[in-house]
Amino acid sequence: MKVLFICTGNTCRSPMAEGLLKDLSKKKGLGLEVQSAGVFAMDGDAAAINAVQALNRVNIDISDHKSQSVSKGLVDGADLILTMSKSHKQTLLLNHPHVKDKVFLLNEYALKENKDIQDPFGRDLCNYERTRDEILKALNNIKW
Repeated sequence: MKVLFICTGNTCRSPMAEGLLKDLSKKKGLGLEVQSAGVFAMDGDAAAINAVQALNRVNIDISDHKSQSVSKGLVDGADLILTMSKSHKQTLLLNHPHVKDKVFLLNEYALKENKDIQDPFGRDLCNYERTRDEILKALNNIKW
């Protein structure tokens, strides 16, 4: 199964989600292919320092992450697309309406909650760790 995470700039939430799910997949032998992208991303940006540090604290390394913008190829190639916020889902469906059956808000898909994952952009490490834990809670609730 190919999973694609979507956020705004692909430097905070979606790279953390990608790193967390890759780690979960490896530990559980799930064989998932995981990528991330941003609806307004600049290609080639590094993950935010605090995103890298928040994942380092749980022994996951995303220091080599490079951002990428959402493309038709990425969304068409994914089996499941999980967005960090309702606005990401709306933007994605506006630009790629043909993928509507495989696009979900992460918390909607995992927890049946219509709730965004908080955006830690520009905030301190504590906020990134809260976001990391919120993503991990959702991921652990999905029956992979």
